[in-house]
Order: sequence, then C-alpha cells, then structure tokens
Amino acid sequence: MSESPRLALTRRHLLRAAGAALPLPLLDAMLPRCDAAPSTFQPLASSPAAQPRLVCCYVPNGVNIVEWLPTDAGPDFTLSPTLAALAPHRDDVTVVSGLGHPHAKGGHSGADTWLTGADLSATPGADYTNRISIDQVVAAAHAPHTRFPSLQLSDMSGTGGAGHSHTLSFDATGTPLPAENTPQRLFDRLFVPDTAADREATLARHAERRSILDAVGVDARRLHRRLGATDRRKLDEYLSSVRETERQVERLVDWVDRPKSEVASTGLQLASKPANGHDRSMWLDVMLEIVYLALITDTTRVVTFEWSREAGGFGGGGENHHELSHHGGDAAMLAKLAEIDRFHLAKLGRFLGLLAATTEGEGRMLDHTVVLYGSGMNSGKGGEHSPKNLPLLVAGGRRLGLRQGRHLAFDEDDHPPLANLLLSLARATGGVVDSFADATGTLDGLAG
Repeated sequence: MSESPRLALTRRHLLRAAGAALPLPLLDAMLPRCDAAPSTFQPLASSPAAQPRLVCCYVPNGVNIVEWLPTDAGPDFTLSPTLAALAPHRDDVTVVSGLGHPHAKGGHSGADTWLTGADLSATPGADYTNRISIDQVVAAAHAPHTRFPSLQLSDMSGTGGAGHSHTLSFDATGTPLPAENTPQRLFDRLFVPDTAADREATLARHAERRSILDAVGVDARRLHRRLGATDRRKLDEYLSSVRETERQVERLVDWVDRPKSEVASTGLQLASKPANGHDRSMWLDVMLEIVYLALITDTTRVVTFEWSREAGGFGGGGENHHELSHHGGDAAMLAKLAEIDRFHLAKLGRFLGLLAATTEGEGRMLDHTVVLYGSGMNSGKGGEHSPKNLPLLVAGGRRLGLRQGRHLAFDEDDHPPLANLLLSLARATGGVVDSFADATGTLDGLAG
C-alpha cells in the first residue's frame, strides 16, 4: 500500500520549537512511512497432488457483532454488511454463529482456548492448565508425510504468556508451541536449501538432544519407583512428553538429507514488518502467501495463524484494534471496528482466492483445504469481551465432505460446544480422533 511521502517530523523537533518539555500526543506526521507496494504475487495454475489440509486463522478482540451476524439462516441467508467483503466466495463459506466453549472465561484468553476448549483453571493449585489443540491432533496424522507436521504463525514470535498467548497451538501436554512472525525467516526455514555445515550442525544438535532425553528418561524411571500414586501419574505424563519429543527428534533427523522444495521468492515482500501499523496490510498478505506456498509444496498440511495477539492488533491504516474493541457501545468506535473487520475479511478473501485459483485433482486447492477463521471473544454490543456467540467462519473443504454456502445459527444460550465444530474439522482433514475436549459429537449441518 503506497502513501504520499510524510513530513520528517519528530517530537524532538516540536519540543525544541516550543522550548518546553511537555509530553505530546502521537501525531499522524510522526507515524512511520508506508513504502510497501501492493503484492504482485500470483498463484500457481495447478497443485501437484490433492491433500487434506487445515488452516486456522485467528483475529483478536472480537468483531462488531451487530454488523457481522446475518439476520437469517440456512443456505439462502443474506450476507451481513461486514461479511459482504466475502461476497466473491459466498458459496465456499459457512457462517457459524451462537457457539462458544462452555469453560471459557472470556477476556483476553480467547486465543489460549480457541482450538483447545480447555478450562484453564481446572487443575487445583495451578494458575493455568491447557490441553492439546485440534490442529495438533490433525498434525499427528500427517506428520510422517511432511517436513513440518505443522506451522505456527503470529504477529509476535514465541509463545507469549499464559492468558495472552502468541500461539494457537498446544501439544499433548498443553504446552504452547512457539510461533514465527518474520516473513523472511519463515521463508528461509521452509524453502532455502541447507548447506552441508547447516546439516552437520542440525545433526549434532539433535544428537545432543537425544543424549539429554536418554539421561532424563533413566533418572525419571528410577524416581518412579519411589513415588506415590498421584506423583507417578504426573511423572507418567511427563515421560509421555519425553517420548513424544524423542519421536520428533527422530523424524527431524530423517528429513535432514531430503531437499527442500524449490520456491522462488518472486512477488513476496519478505521485509514486511508485523509491528508496523502502516506495514500491516502487506505483512498479512505475504504471510498468507507463504502459507499458500507451504501447502502447495506439501511442506506442511496444518497451519495456525494468530493475526494479532489478544489486547493488540492493528487495522489496515494502523488503527488500535484493542482500543476500539472496548467501544462501550459508542457508534463511532463501532463503525471503525467494523472497518477493521472488513479489512481482515478482505485479506481472508484474497487467501481463499489463491486457493480457489489453483486446480487440484478434480477440483481446486480450496476444495481440499479447510480454513477456520474467527475469534475467541465477542466484543458484543457493549465491548464486554464475552466468550459466547463467537464470530466463526468455515471455508473450503467441499471435496472433504463439508457443505458450504450457508449460515448455521445456534442459540447462544443453548448450543452444542464449539468442540463439536473442531471435531468435525479434524475428521474432515484426516485427524484420527473419536472425541475431543467436551465435544458431544460432530456439528450438525456442516458435513453432508
């Protein structure tokens, strides 16, 4: 997105002119310049092989729910003012309303529970306890076939803190999986060939990890004999985590000498910055473009992408998303929040367009890819950050058995758990799972 050149104005200049040390507000002229041009990335004409895939995209802080929700349900529903941004993809998208996680507490822990359905306070004496996220259930089924079982992306790297996670993904023990936020680093990790020195260093690092895991396992088994029943159970859970880590190390070693897919960086603005509000539009585009490339090369089949962490985020012009979510019913703030919602949906629509433009088997990439989009909170009519009636969309997956082009409306006070939706998506995308969290079954109306 291009803008006219900005005046090189700083607070220091104004303070000198005023001759006073008074704090100044952040003026438009002080914002960083936006030099990013519109993306020139083009999708490929076809995909080499059809594979079931799952992509989960998360926006924080809820939405302007009044302009988001359709007023009617079923296959003949009318797109709401906000969802009109997805009009070109109407027949490939299902709106799901009324759902929530029964154990969610609301506030800014939405990302922590969106894909897990966990009661974060369920363990006595523990401030925070999470569980496996649905993407990792699916990733386990595809792990033998891809270089990366899953990718975790966010606008802030690492894992963040409990209740303010930078990631949507949690392993079998509820441990958060760190996210990547830099386009160049992500592209290099996925597609830049490793040198001989890189491979040697990787093998040495894995050998060291194996040695440490072996030692930990021996010590833990010795300790096991001297513990009571409760502590033995906890230690068994820990040992299961150790064994899973050992398996991960082994599979990483298996992939060291397999060449990465050859992908050109043409059209990718890899220098885009996630924390620059005026770079925001291009950063979202390029991260989703890399996701597309990771899927079409079968580098991975499972991706989670937290577009911003809770209590953060920007709109297309650098607006403070979190501040606007505390709108208190103010009409002007709600209008700006709806603008951010449409900005986000335009980015989602562009990604769906990439998948729809690429033929795959007897359909399109979109027909073999399920995209879950939404938020773990509802900012409501008064900005209350409720865990009920979450804004949710499911796109794609027609060749995987999903029915699209409808509004599935549930009663927000009497609805199946959100875990039913997650279970449905896991089964559609190859997850080997009989149950998940508090699911009572699959979600009525989604598959057919």
